[in-house]
Amino acid sequence: MRSAISIIPVHGIGEIPLGADLGALILEALVANQITLQPHDIVVITQKIVSKAEGRIIDPRDVEPSHMAHMAAAQGHKDANYYEVVLRESKRIIKMDRGVLICETHHGFICANAGVDESNVDGGRHITLLPIDSDASSRTIRDTLSAATNLPIAVIISDTFGRAWREGQVNIAIGVAGIDPIESYAGVDDPYGYHMQASILAIGDEIAAAAELVMGKIDRIPVAIVRGMHYRAVEASAQTLIRPANRDLFR
Repeated sequence: MRSAISIIPVHGIGEIPLGADLGALILEALVANQITLQPHDIVVITQKIVSKAEGRIIDPRDVEPSHMAHMAAAQGHKDANYYEVVLRESKRIIKMDRGVLICETHHGFICANAGVDESNVDGGRHITLLPIDSDASSRTIRDTLSAATNLPIAVIISDTFGRAWREGQVNIAIGVAGIDPIESYAGVDDPYGYHMQASILAIGDEIAAAAELVMGKIDRIPVAIVRGMHYRAVEASAQTLIRPANRDLFR
């Protein structure tokens, strides 16, 4: 039987300097919030603070726009320097329309503008890029938290993505540690005896989206604890959430 799940915001983490030890900062914030980690808690962390700690911030004025960047700027609402950064963060451009580039990043993510983001940085003067390896970042933070608490802890790094079939955006998992982000029911009989063949839940994305409910977009809460969730505590990768191109109807 499924149990109740609680989602706990972690306040007071503050601005993240370059080179910050996010695991240590989270532990300090937990003490300040009088939150004690429990076995199998899932710590969800927004991509933005990971990128800041890892120096994945750029001043777009430092790049020289290409012809294609100027073409994108002529359609959109951002300048050519911004689009040049997007192009450099992209493995390929899937579609470009009205200044929005649907990109495949070097990680394999399919998202708008290659995850390049101006929000929650410094008022738009700089922009953040996705972490180079979000799974590795997740493992580093998880190892710090587990070593300090001697508890099995999972970590998810989340980011906001749009969806092909739906309006609005949700947070998804772009990095994981200590948790299988996929829960498959293929080969299992449902309560009515139907043999399921293709029921696969993206629980990594579901957890990331649930955590965002207490984080908000402008509330300066970049970390949340998801407690009471049953999951497979294994070493895995957020890459398993990326649908292969030969099964992706949108590519």
